[in-house]
Amino acid sequence: MAREVQITFDCADPAGLAAFWAEALGYQLQDPPQGFESWEQALEAMGVPPESRNDASAVIDPEGTGPRLFFQRVPEPKQVKNRVHLDVRAAPGLAGDSRMAALEAEAERLVSHGGTRLQRYEPAAPLGAGHIVMADPEGNEFCLD
Repeated sequence: MAREVQITFDCADPAGLAAFWAEALGYQLQDPPQGFESWEQALEAMGVPPESRNDASAVIDPEGTGPRLFFQRVPEPKQVKNRVHLDVRAAPGLAGDSRMAALEAEAERLVSHGGTRLQRYEPAAPLGAGHIVMADPEGNEFCLD
């Protein structure tokens, strides 16, 4: 039986990181519970104190096919390289110079939203298609592939 997957990020700023990943993946902020026009209204009604209202956030695929991304505040900062990372498929079906140009354009776009470009890997024969290693605003590595 197939299972549904959620990807969880430990972070310092759930709302900020959720906004970055929504932009990177074409996702959207998860809607507030039914009966509420905004998360602020829902959290107020639930009695969540203002200082705890950025303890969690989530983004979802508007098409309903990709996994939900959940962001939870933790007290400690990121300390080491990720053991698991996301590959953002920014140039599907492209090869060679056109592939790398598409990856460069996406890297530039994500840098304008708070990402950091870390390293470019050139295409290498026979299987290496080339990719760009990036980091989100809190330093979590991911690849533009």
